[in-house]
Amino acid sequence: MAVRTLEDLLNEGVEGRGVLVRSDLNVPLDEDGTITDPGRIIASVPTLNALAEAGAKVVVTAHLGRPKGGPDPKFSLAPVAAALGEKLGRHVQLAGDVVGTDALARAEGLTDGDVLLLENIRFDPRETSKDDAERLELAKALASLVEGADGSPGAFVSDGFGVVHRKQASVYDVATILPHYAGTLVAAEVKVLEQLTSSTERPYAVVLGGSKVSDKLAVIENLATKADSLIIGGGMCFTFLAAQGVSVGTSLLQEEMIDTCRKLLEDYADVIHLPVDIVVADKFAADAEPETVACDRIPDGKMGLDIGPESVKRFTALLSNAKTVFWNGPMGVFEFPAFSAGTKGVAEAIIGATGKGAFSVVGGGDSAAAVRQLGLPEDGFSHISTGGGASLEYLEGKTLPGIEVLES
Repeated sequence: MAVRTLEDLLNEGVEGRGVLVRSDLNVPLDEDGTITDPGRIIASVPTLNALAEAGAKVVVTAHLGRPKGGPDPKFSLAPVAAALGEKLGRHVQLAGDVVGTDALARAEGLTDGDVLLLENIRFDPRETSKDDAERLELAKALASLVEGADGSPGAFVSDGFGVVHRKQASVYDVATILPHYAGTLVAAEVKVLEQLTSSTERPYAVVLGGSKVSDKLAVIENLATKADSLIIGGGMCFTFLAAQGVSVGTSLLQEEMIDTCRKLLEDYADVIHLPVDIVVADKFAADAEPETVACDRIPDGKMGLDIGPESVKRFTALLSNAKTVFWNGPMGVFEFPAFSAGTKGVAEAIIGATGKGAFSVVGGGDSAAAVRQLGLPEDGFSHISTGGGASLEYLEGKTLPGIEVLES
């Protein structure tokens, strides 16, 4: 990746200079507004700390959830500002708006080493607008927050890997008008993904889960030609099982994808591996009674909520000699303890392979959340990505706008 990095910016000197940082602080919250997984906040700390300690006036922009075109208290970054301040060990101001009077006043009042977090960038509909002019207008307003008193431009650091696949004002357009750099997180993520796609050591195993085949179709098609084994679990496995003529009861099923799955199974019969047993229940609930059945013996009135122990054994054997592993998507409903064993078992198999020298990448999203929720050691994996969608699009061979713009 031929881009300037945070290190380059620090070498140029940032003391007294305004620096706009796009972080990914889109953390999950419970109904009370409490952060349930601070992983992305923790991942954003190295870049922000380095800038603050070097004396920059740091203005952070980020989003939370998907507010509908305007401010919504439910999606305020207030809990994120508090948590970020705790992780940074310094006070983080929260502006009451995105680029309004409060944001401007607070930005003008920053002293060296201060950190200001703007309110949820998606409260401004221009952030996600399809109109280039509207996005550029917001980008210019963001850039003005880090402009020097003498009119000199600030700098832009892209450190939100989870959003680099989006052509949005705070991700793409600001980089067209400010000197731009890749933050620690973005640079590390791209380096890892380049390793997965170019210098992959074999055997290469890919583990894919999650609910929908349609969400992962492009990555399945792309990686099936590159991987030695492609393991499929989670809700998406039932569409593949149905393509084999198996009755899947009331399990999650994308009927419109059955023919596509059948073709994939024909084309990559020696690569794609499906579960051999399933943990089923009569309802989708934490207190549902689990029952393990062979994958071709799923009762009509029951739904599969996890892969079974024999599947874990089979997948563990496939993973045991892998030299490279990419995992994206849980094997079952890991949030329910009775249906978490499949995800935990496969994760432990990946940890085992890593311990024997394999290069392992957890592809963000639910997989990263599962690692933390199931109490698995994060250092048991070579890398845990912060950007599920961005990771998948990169592995599909797509161009990521937020990376491409940094190369210009």
